Amino acid sequence: MDPKHDYLDINRTLWNAKADYHLASDFYALEAFKAGKSSLNDIELDLLGDIKGKSLLHLQCHFGQDTLSLARMGAQVTGVDLSDRAIDAANFLASELGLDARFICCDLYSLPEHLEEKFDVVFTSYGTIGWLPDINRWAEIVSRYLKPGGKFVFAEFHPLVWMYDNDFTRIAYPYFHGDPIVEITEGTYADTSAPISNDSISWNHGLAEVVTSLLNNGLTLRQFREYDYSPYPCFPHVKAISEGKYLIEPLGAGVPLVYALEMEKKI
Repeated sequence: MDPKHDYLDINRTLWNAKADYHLASDFYALEAFKAGKSSLNDIELDLLGDIKGKSLLHLQCHFGQDTLSLARMGAQVTGVDLSDRAIDAANFLASELGLDARFICCDLYSLPEHLEEKFDVVFTSYGTIGWLPDINRWAEIVSRYLKPGGKFVFAEFHPLVWMYDNDFTRIAYPYFHGDPIVEITEGTYADTSAPISNDSISWNHGLAEVVTSLLNNGLTLRQFREYDYSPYPCFPHVKAISEGKYLIEPLGAGVPLVYALEMEKKI
């Protein structure tokens, strides 16, 4: 297997396999979502602000739950994801709920082959950039799709988290970008008992790599924040410290688990 050549097919297969289990999982609480509950967290909502009437591009949107939550807030939304199974589910949900949303199935780097317009807001969150080998190309996409004066909002798990083995007992991977991390994924974070086993290929990206790539592509940093909790119980050995806030017990309290930023494209 050549990870650089095959990662798109391998990861598409991975996320297609996850999709049905995610739709049925307690983790995604789909019935509560259908009844009107937002899937968004305070971390990203604080940075997004009032998006009513704004055009918004959601990169790596999975099956569109957050995208449709943004639509409920009044944004004109477009979601993009690699997984055709997830995009099929997103389109079905939008139709079922009567929400105006557009979804595009493609890998992020090929988006210019499918979409021309620019947006007031570009948004992406949680567990996204680790599936991408080249962060500068990602930053180019973000910048390409922002209008002058447009805003980029990004929330992601802290790169420190991805340095550990899956049981959080030891440092297993480098902080900095390097060779692809090739693994076999059993189950899924939303349903650890799911009877699926798939290859996965990912990359680590440090904070400086991410921020510098965005700066080099014409964005200006407005806000940068770090958080000592995860809004999701998506890791082994998590402990709830309050509603919607979790820490990873082997790492202890006070460890950065999430970061978020707001950037602006001035020209």
